[in-house]
Amino acid sequence: MIPGFLWVTQPEEMAQCRSVRQCVFIEEQGFSNEFDEIDETAHHLLFLDDEKPVGTARLFLEHGEWHVGRVCVLKEYRGKGIGAFLMKECIEKARQLRQSKVLSISAQIQAQPFYEKLGFVPQGEPYLDEHCPHIKMSYTIGEETK
Repeated sequence: MIPGFLWVTQPEEMAQCRSVRQCVFIEEQGFSNEFDEIDETAHHLLFLDDEKPVGTARLFLEHGEWHVGRVCVLKEYRGKGIGAFLMKECIEKARQLRQSKVLSISAQIQAQPFYEKLGFVPQGEPYLDEHCPHIKMSYTIGEETK
């Protein structure tokens, strides 16, 4: 595996992000409302194995707070640290862009331990997003660097 990543700037790169999300969220997990208007203005991160898109995440500012979402890795690439890499890059991007010291995520309950290991803290009670239990989690952005 020759890993690489990029912050999306071209329509064909966005199509690759959408392809990964289609595989994970729609085909594998059964979500129907995967794509929305936030995609138009969010920062999208794409992780590649050689030239194959295998993971993605998006970062956006809403109501003065950073949000990371649509974090996903193709099933056959999980357990290799790609998800943690995506999250750390999003944290670093939010830190560089400043604008807010808070980064939130609407996490699937089954992924809560993954986000806790990265420093995210649960906020409030679990809730359903479509058919899947989620919980809001937040991270306080410091002055650390990668």
